Amino acid sequence: MIKSRFKRPIGSWIKLAIWSLIYVLFIVWVGNFWWMLLYPFIFDIFITKFIPWTWWKKYETTNKMLYTIFSWIDAIAFALIAVYFINLYLFQNYQIPSSSLEQTLKVGDFLAVSKCSYGPRIPNTPLSFPLVQHTFPWGSKSYIEKPQWEYRRLKGWDNVELGDIVVFNFPAGDTVPQLCANPDYYTLCFQAAQQTIAFRTFEFDSVIPYNNLTERMAVGAKKIRQQEAQLGKLVVRPVDRRENYVKRCVGLPGQTIELKENALYIDGEEFENPKGVQHNYFVQTNGTTFTADALHKLGVSVTETSVLNGADYTPYLTRIGMEPKNNGAWGPIYVMAMTEDVLEKVKSLPMVVQVAIEKILPEMHTPIYPLAYTYKWNRDNYGPLWIPAKGETIELTEDNILRYRQCIVNYERNTLDYRNGVAYLNGEPATDYTFKMDYYWMMGDNRHNSADSRMWGFVPEDHIVGRPMFVWLSLDRDIDWFKGKIRWNRFGLDASK
Repeated sequence: MIKSRFKRPIGSWIKLAIWSLIYVLFIVWVGNFWWMLLYPFIFDIFITKFIPWTWWKKYETTNKMLYTIFSWIDAIAFALIAVYFINLYLFQNYQIPSSSLEQTLKVGDFLAVSKCSYGPRIPNTPLSFPLVQHTFPWGSKSYIEKPQWEYRRLKGWDNVELGDIVVFNFPAGDTVPQLCANPDYYTLCFQAAQQTIAFRTFEFDSVIPYNNLTERMAVGAKKIRQQEAQLGKLVVRPVDRRENYVKRCVGLPGQTIELKENALYIDGEEFENPKGVQHNYFVQTNGTTFTADALHKLGVSVTETSVLNGADYTPYLTRIGMEPKNNGAWGPIYVMAMTEDVLEKVKSLPMVVQVAIEKILPEMHTPIYPLAYTYKWNRDNYGPLWIPAKGETIELTEDNILRYRQCIVNYERNTLDYRNGVAYLNGEPATDYTFKMDYYWMMGDNRHNSADSRMWGFVPEDHIVGRPMFVWLSLDRDIDWFKGKIRWNRFGLDASK
């Protein structure tokens, strides 16, 4: 009986050989040889067939309905398993939801993201439903929290390089109010504290002391918990279940980044921006209006263009270098995001009177990373800030704790406090700290409309998901289906640079 089970057509043995090779190569790549315990099942599928894998096929002639139902179940189960492993180790789909990378990647672009480029991660939460990031449409979690595996990454083709467009898990998405994903939880706490208690207002160019910042965050966290009805229940998510973001890497481990009047510097040298980088500009016309078609032909997003009543913004407009018309009136002022090429086209239009770049004035304080620097740095003038690198050591001064506490505590799972001029690491006095991971600095090409590392900080290496390969579908949100909504010219576009 057993011998007869080994008497199979040559085709079955060839299939077994092919799948055995694939399976062994996968095990070598993953580096977990416990997977070999499952090999007898593969052998049984093709050769011995002790397990009746296709028992339901006996209904093909006796009960067509049962046969059809189980055929569908079998096909769906196989598809889910295949999708799970493909999505986990090879590539996944990603849709551009916001304009942070316009004009490089546009809202409505669908990307194929390679996980092999930087090496796929062994999942933190292996028991999860494929193609669902963290929550089913009906509100329940799409993953089981236990077991949770430690971070490990398989060998990839290359490393993250300067200028790469990268998909990653949102670092500040570890704690999330379910009804409010943006701004992040920590910024929400900071803002809530400002509205709840009268803290001392710091002058421009000041850094909030550690104790004062700790007090603010504690007050803000309490306020957020009290607003559960409006913001939703707080949930804590593992690394691989946090939202997927896509930005451009503009800072590597060990480098120092700085922005001066919107110009990005890396280790003191100006970074050459990609052609798609754009900023917000105020545009005054002679009274002629921009139509939606005109904006679209220029390459300006209609959805992101707004119109202001200049008279309401006179103090601000004059401070950024604009002047009213001869009769003292401003008329409508357009606010639009433009690349350098589009800016030159707009300036050359006869209807355009003057153009000025949007600026953050000293008194315009918005939360920045680190939050202690909210009154010192801003979106356009930022840093210098050193990016942590694995194996590098810093002194645990108050300033360094303000800059790197999120890395040490949230991402590398330590406790850290600072009292009376002494740092306490994991409950013990400490003078320095050595980083366990590499970190990256990510920014959007749409510099004035991007929530990026300037707002929420560094991206740890264990948050890196993969590199976009190409655009496989592109839908224009500004155009109807019958007017060219599908952007055929973007199909197959390289999405990695």
